[in-house]
Amino acid sequence: MKILFVCTGNTCRSCMAEVIFNKLCTIQNTSASSAGIAAVKNSKASKHSAFLVKENYGTDISSREAVQLTENMLKDSDLILTMTVYMREMLTASFPHLKNKIYSLNEYVGINGDITDPYGGDVAVYSKTFNDLKNSISLLLNKLQEDKSIL
Repeated sequence: MKILFVCTGNTCRSCMAEVIFNKLCTIQNTSASSAGIAAVKNSKASKHSAFLVKENYGTDISSREAVQLTENMLKDSDLILTMTVYMREMLTASFPHLKNKIYSLNEYVGINGDITDPYGGDVAVYSKTFNDLKNSISLLLNKLQEDKSIL
């Protein structure tokens, strides 16, 4: 199963979500990638995102370049999880034929609200977003393991 996490610039939330998911996932043949709706060419993972991922999972994403979302990426993914409901609405409006596999991460796992964008914040703001992602992704993994028909 291919999961795609989507945020705005692919420098904060979705790149952290990708690492968290791939580090915690024990489901065979299941992995995550990430992309941004409005990725800036040559932009790198934010320093606070890179710090938190390195500190918590030992993975260095400091030189990782942001990835621009494409329609092919959406088509190739089995499940697309956005960081906000607004992003989900944008994608389903632009790609109505794919709407049955596009959700906001929190709505998919039964949590109200969006994953807050930490962009421009200090490490404490990023840490809150990181912990929110970790919580939502833990719920996601539980859901995927319980409902084998999704896989």
